[in-house]
Formats: sequence, C-alpha cells, structure tokens
Amino acid sequence: MSITDTSPPDAESPAPTKETRSRNGLYPLAMRLHFYAGIFVAPFILIAAVTGALYAISPTVESITSHQLLKVEAHGEMRPLSEQVTAAVATEPDLKLVAVAPAPEADDTTRVLFEDPSLGESERRAVFVNPYTAQPVGSDVVYGSSGALPMRTWIDRLHRDLHLGEPGRIYSELAASWLWVVALAGLVLWIRRVRGRRNRNSAAWLLAPDGSQTGRGRSMNWHGAVGIWIMPVILLLSATGMTWSTYAGESITELRERLSWTTPAVSTALPGATAQGHAGGEHHSSGGDHAPAPMAMPTRIAQLDGVYTAARANGITQGSEIAVPAEPGVAFAVKERRMSGTYTVDSVAVDGVTGTVTDKLAYADWPIMAKLTNWGIQFHMGLMFGLLNQLLLLAVMIGLVVVLMLGYLMWWKRRPTRGASRLAIGRAPRRGALRQTAPWLALPIVAAALVVGWFVPLVGLSLLGFLGVDVIVGLVVGKRVTA
Repeated sequence: MSITDTSPPDAESPAPTKETRSRNGLYPLAMRLHFYAGIFVAPFILIAAVTGALYAISPTVESITSHQLLKVEAHGEMRPLSEQVTAAVATEPDLKLVAVAPAPEADDTTRVLFEDPSLGESERRAVFVNPYTAQPVGSDVVYGSSGALPMRTWIDRLHRDLHLGEPGRIYSELAASWLWVVALAGLVLWIRRVRGRRNRNSAAWLLAPDGSQTGRGRSMNWHGAVGIWIMPVILLLSATGMTWSTYAGESITELRERLSWTTPAVSTALPGATAQGHAGGEHHSSGGDHAPAPMAMPTRIAQLDGVYTAARANGITQGSEIAVPAEPGVAFAVKERRMSGTYTVDSVAVDGVTGTVTDKLAYADWPIMAKLTNWGIQFHMGLMFGLLNQLLLLAVMIGLVVVLMLGYLMWWKRRPTRGASRLAIGRAPRRGALRQTAPWLALPIVAAALVVGWFVPLVGLSLLGFLGVDVIVGLVVGKRVTA
C-alpha cells in the first residue's frame, strides 16, 4: 500500500482508467495490503497456527496423560468435603489453603488448592483427593481459571509467548492483530476473483475452488476457498486472542470498563463486617483498635460442608471452586469453573457460620458483552463444546497452515523467470494503490487505519513499517529506471 507512488508505471499493466478506478478502487488497495501483511506477518501467524493446533487439543491430551490424578473409580458414597480437605491439608501443612474444587463428576477427583510462594503468577499447588476414600492420590501445579496442569500450561505458554516471557508476547499479539486484517483483505480479493468466473449459478460459488485452473491459478483458488471456509473461526480467534494481548488487550480492557462490559463478581463482605473490621471507624472490638484475629483454618474447613450444600441448593450445579476466606467478616465465594462443556458461570457468596447465601450472581444477569467475551474465551481454549470444539479448532489451524503455505507458493511462482537470479523473489502488486482509490473510500480507510493503529499499536507500527518499505522500494526502482 502506498500513499505516494514514486515508481514508474508497470509496463505490463496500463494506467487505470476512470472507469477502472471507480470499479476497482478497493481491489488494488486490498491486494497491496494483503501482499505486505502476508509476506511479513504470515510467519508469526504460522507459528501461532502450529502452536494453536497443539493448544486446541491439549485439554484432551491432558485428560489422558494425567488420568491418574484426575480420575478415580466411583464406588459407594463420597466422604464429606471437610474430611477430604483435612486429608489434603495434612500433606501440605506449610502452605496456605485458598480454595477447594469438589469433584464435579462421579469419577473425578477433588482439587484442594494452596498458595505456594515458590510458584509463578496464577499458579497454585493442587492436591488431588479421592472423594470416596478421602485419600490424596497426588499433587501438581495448576494454572489459570481452567486449572491447567503442567503439560497444558507448557503448550499454553508456547502458544502465547514461545516461553520468552513478556517480550515473546509481541509475536502472538502481532499475529492476532493482523490476522483479521489479512483475512478481510483476502475476502475482498477472493470476491473480486470469483465474480469474474463464468457459470456462477449458486450461492456456493465463494466456497468452491475452480478445478479447471492449473499452476499458480490452482494454488490461488485453493488459497481463497480454504480461507473462506476457516474465516469465521479465525476472526473469532483473532478477536479473543487480542483480549489476552499486552498492548491491544490494555485498550480492550479500558474500553470494557468504560462501557461497563467487565465481568461482575459476587460481594463476599458479610453484613456489618465492614464497620466491625474498620480500624479507623466508629465501631471497635472490645480489644481496642486491633483487627479481629484470623479465623482458625480447621473451623473454616469444618464449614465447607454447609457452604457446599447451600451453594448447590442455590443453583451451583456444575463443577465449582470454593474460595476459602482466611479473615473474619468474609463469606465463602462459590463460583462455577471454566470447564469443558460448561456455558454458564453462576456464583454465590455463603456465610460460613450460618450457611446463609448473602449474595448471588446468576450468569443470566451478566452484561451481554461480558457473556460474549466469556464464551469467546471458552471457545478459544477448546472448552466450550468439549472434544468437538477441540477438533474444530485443530481442523481450522491445519486449514490456516495450508492457506499460508499456498500463499507463499503463489508468491514464489510470481517471481520473474527470465534473465533473473535463481534467488529472485515474487513481484509485489502495482504501487500507488491508495492514490487510485476513490476519495469517498480512501478517506474512511485512512481514518480507520489511524483509529486501529491507536488502539492496536502493533498494527499501527507495523503498518508504518510497510509504508516505509514501500516508499524505499519505490525510490530504488525509480532510480534504476532513470539511471
């Protein structure tokens, strides 16, 4: 894409007429943008696709490789939750108990979660307990809201930052940010190409490659058709992936806060607890200004049975996690877990002393955008529809790899074959695309690019880089012609 055209006209392509410009104003712009983004950004998208394919099936792989921790033989009655937690605490007496995830299915283990200072951010130590015998079967580190075990966490981080830490997240953000731009530009090109075919007699013409083509044309047809097949899913993956990114994610978070689209949460403050526990307030305990002592953990553990019963009686019927408060005046928060095949995240707050539900938040009461964000993340993680979700994502990632490989093959076949070095590369589309675009279309495109570049900085910076490369190439070619 070029704002100023310093290169001479292409000898193979006559100057566009007013009729051609009016009819094809968007086409050359989409072609040039698709070309540069495809050449320079596609490697990052390729890495994201390959690691994403692994990430898509990692929940199922985890269920197989960690079967001994996750599954037990169902027989008899489950032991009280407090008894299961007591057994787990005995194995980790030096760690702080923070949560419990009761066995969601008859053959699942119970997870007892501890805060471990030696672990990283969002990581916790989990002791897995057989709910029928109240005996621990093992322990491991779990990560994030889905409780991923180390193997799935390793794949997650490979997909997110290539195990390079915060600097590595630039790769995934660049891929997610540009994926929708490349896809939509490709859609414009594909519609234009398919409309030029003969014998279009059904609505399926966009989905069908032209089998009569050979060579580069055959590659282009399959490149476009497969791209259309996978486009709805990759656009969703691009949007949800950006919510996790560093720079674009910050803009998205700020936007959600301004529009009240953030994820709500139940209040765990018990009635009257704020006044009693406020050191500077008008009400103080009999001991003076000192805060009440933390409640003994055995007492909290004993309250778990009543808390869990009250939560289930108030709509928490799916697999859940119970946050165990360490301080007085705080209720237990019981929230449904992000698990395979779950669609809601209901939550309640329960007073551990009385077993009374003090606050309740049904998923139906979430803002619609918060719901859509949650569902999108569930889908991105391969958890929304279980194995079917994972297989769909795997197929889409394979399709994306095919599209990228065909794109590079087309670029290679576009290279000059006469009087050129064997290392010659494919030619770029004709320059001056933006100048050829009608003003009524060019101005909104430039405005949109500025807005996107501001809110998605990596797109803006890389787009400036493309423009810089384009201008330099034009200057070099211009000098060669005039020399």
